[in-house]
Amino acid sequence: WILGVNLWGVIYGCKFFLPHLRAAGEGHIVNLSSLYGIIAPPLQTSYVATKFAVRGFSESLRAELADYNIGVTSVHPGAIQTNIVRNARLITSTHEAMRNATQRLFDRLGTSPDVVATRIVRAIELNSPRVLITKEARVADALKRLMPATTDGIVARIFKRV
Repeated sequence: WILGVNLWGVIYGCKFFLPHLRAAGEGHIVNLSSLYGIIAPPLQTSYVATKFAVRGFSESLRAELADYNIGVTSVHPGAIQTNIVRNARLITSTHEAMRNATQRLFDRLGTSPDVVATRIVRAIELNSPRVLITKEARVADALKRLMPATTDGIVARIFKRV
């Protein structure tokens, strides 16, 4: 199910719209990845796999479309004030406790959807390959770039504490 929504939805959306963008002679594709397209916390394996795939797909597609005046941006939000966590499918009661804690965090500290939209539009205008929406996305990206071998262990310890 999650592969169908998070990855195949992106692929099919691009496949559908790409001929129209090529015919127009310009355009921009925005694919929604995640903070978890940068880091890989425990208990999120399927979700992480799809979001890393969206990131890689977007980066490759961007390279393929560079000569066609079509940009591609991969979006990596962190905590956004939406119901995505509240409405997530669960497997075990362990996940329910994690969902409730995460939703409280998103509600309290999350970025508003209006701010997200503004940042995405700005990324399109600048033809940015990626946009890191929140502070935690920027920190995670910096950690992953500076310490690629140790960041996953740090993330795992943080998530086990939470």
